[in-house]
Amino acid sequence: MRLLRSTDLALRVLMRLAVATEGSHPTTRDVAEAMGVPYTHAAKVVAELRHMDLLTARRGRGGGLTLTERGRKASVGALVRAFEGEGDVVDCEGAAGMGTPCPLRSACRLRGALRRAQEAFFASLDPLTVSDIAAGPTGPLLLEISRSPRP
Repeated sequence: MRLLRSTDLALRVLMRLAVATEGSHPTTRDVAEAMGVPYTHAAKVVAELRHMDLLTARRGRGGGLTLTERGRKASVGALVRAFEGEGDVVDCEGAAGMGTPCPLRSACRLRGALRRAQEAFFASLDPLTVSDIAAGPTGPLLLEISRSPRP
């Protein structure tokens, strides 16, 4: 299964904030630069994470992003579900540009099998929290990347 870029970015933003040192509040721009993504993409993801109450964002001097306690304990599976949506893996109805519905849809076993595989994927991520995936050796590397000067 391939994750949407927004899902990947949301997880990386949360991981970065999970390893932020006390008193350190990176801005959306700082996180975007450290992750090598456009600021506009990072801003959209940060806005959604803020709406989900997983992080707080303060403007101005001394502002920046802070992971909430809810964000630290958030299930990775639930986050992936929220960003990926509950849609099917395949488009049997033809809505995604194919134009016509699949002629096999009334007797197809593939759609159900793919839906079960998708749920198994999500379920395997459910026990993991943001804190879990930001723990060592990932955490120190995230901090090092964030400190590296950008060309």
